[in-house]
Amino acid sequence: MLSITDLITISNISKIYNKGESEVRALDGISFSISSGEFLAIVGQSGSGKSTLMNILGCLDTPTDGEYYLDGENVAGLNEKRLTEIRNREIGFVFQGFNLIGSLDAMENVELPLLYRGISKDERRNLAESALKEVGLARRARHTPAQMSGGQQQRVAIARAIAAKPPIILADEPTGNLDSKSGAAVMNILNALHAEGRTIILITHDEKIAATAERVLQIQDGKIISH
Repeated sequence: MLSITDLITISNISKIYNKGESEVRALDGISFSISSGEFLAIVGQSGSGKSTLMNILGCLDTPTDGEYYLDGENVAGLNEKRLTEIRNREIGFVFQGFNLIGSLDAMENVELPLLYRGISKDERRNLAESALKEVGLARRARHTPAQMSGGQQQRVAIARAIAAKPPIILADEPTGNLDSKSGAAVMNILNALHAEGRTIILITHDEKIAATAERVLQIQDGKIISH
């Protein structure tokens, strides 16, 4: 039964590849919920199923079995067009590899997803400026990724994720390519976003990073082994 405060409810989700004799259960009947405004870390080693779970949570993939309620809607069986609409409205993504476009400066990188959403030029600029200011990079707006450190690039990626003000931030190993100082700066930004009321879902293999979250969900062999 859905709780009023549950933004996300995962119910008996499985993801099976190569159904039959050689099938692989990347996720095996997992269930949990995430409250609106919560900071949840999902921790697991390579091959644990956490990346598959991230793809389902981010509406980048659909489960083989089970139900996934996002903001009251069962998105488990939706088509790609509808999933894209939900991703654009609900979720900001931060990836380990930054995924910035090298030929664009920081402002243009942050504006690009807003362009795809049909947001007007002036509003795109205002949203991008605000997001870069929030991550402390207002003065680097006209620098390209090659002119920035890894930590600065990840902060641009966070600005891109938050510019349209989605309620959910899904961060996949956001400190994985960073030194400890830059990683700490990124985590400080995520904690500040959480303090503003955003729902943060952090995917990581690093238990020290995971420990900064309000709640830690540990996954192994496609199953949740501890909350």
